[in-house]
Amino acid sequence: MIFNTLPSGSYLHQLAEKVACLKSMMAPFQAPEAEIFSSPAKYYRMRAEFRVWHDGDQLYHIMFVPGTKQHIRIEQFPAASQLINLLMRALIAAIKDKPVLRYKLFQIDYLSTRSNKIIASLLYHRPLDEEWQQHASILRDQLRSQGFDLHLIGRAAKTKILLDQDYVDEILPVAGRDIIYRQVENSFTQPNAAVNIHMLQWVIEITKNVQGDLLELYCGNGNFSLALARNFDRILATEIAKPSVAAAQFNIVANNVDNVKIIRMSAEELIQALQGVRKFNRLQSIALNSYRCETIFVDPPRSGLDNNMLDMVRAYPRILYISCNPITLCANLGQLKYSHKIKRLALFDQFPYSCHMECGVLLEKYV
Repeated sequence: MIFNTLPSGSYLHQLAEKVACLKSMMAPFQAPEAEIFSSPAKYYRMRAEFRVWHDGDQLYHIMFVPGTKQHIRIEQFPAASQLINLLMRALIAAIKDKPVLRYKLFQIDYLSTRSNKIIASLLYHRPLDEEWQQHASILRDQLRSQGFDLHLIGRAAKTKILLDQDYVDEILPVAGRDIIYRQVENSFTQPNAAVNIHMLQWVIEITKNVQGDLLELYCGNGNFSLALARNFDRILATEIAKPSVAAAQFNIVANNVDNVKIIRMSAEELIQALQGVRKFNRLQSIALNSYRCETIFVDPPRSGLDNNMLDMVRAYPRILYISCNPITLCANLGQLKYSHKIKRLALFDQFPYSCHMECGVLLEKYV
């Protein structure tokens, strides 16, 4: 059964549909019963993007109906955090009578935190200049006077204007510890903070008694690396995006973690390094042969793991796989089932009221 239509009914009913779908998809792999981690029913998204519609003197957020040119006026958006909902109204009200800020504005992106910090990025179809920056600074100060801990960014073609900074620092309570996560505007972060906490606590719990080091691919800003540092001797993690690597390095220092090493390279490049196919200058200070990684952690893009990555991961006794696409996850499990058995399975409902399913799988090699 493929879950290819929007679920119907109440949130719990929709979640039950996802659970049934996952159970059906995992049946060929003799998977254990899935552990289910639900989301808050409202105010769960810490990020949101809206197009901006100009209609005479009116200015408002919109969203397009998928597959059509129809748009829906958005006055409030219960899926987004309460902070985003508050700023949406205040920001539009402050901009609509300011021609310099309003002219050619076509999109606003929001990034908020549980600690009440927020970034608003204003996207334009025109060049931005010093006059825009002056008016934007007045706007920022006006909104700050209303109680918003706000950073404002202007974006246009090949232009990014920072009035202050392009990041916010989130603090998540994870298994008895507060973890600081720097989150950079226009870079990937987990959108549902409450469910992300569930994910982090789940991976900590299922790796509590493991041995040795951890190899992590696609680590982003170190979201999982920092949480898992308590369970492993050392963690070697890779990420290709520069802003995410910089955020991860900050997070390591901010959280006083001394056993996590982040290197900026792709998963494919790491395979070449581990196999001795290529040498990389950025690895000169890292003794790859000194790592004793009994566990590999992958959180790949929606396309899943390619054949080269599958060949690599199946060599590890333990595979921890976080998937944002159960279809490609099942395709990968179809290859891994001959060498590994699913020991734990979880469904993380990152995106309520949608078809999206985030899954976690722990696989152990047959003895």
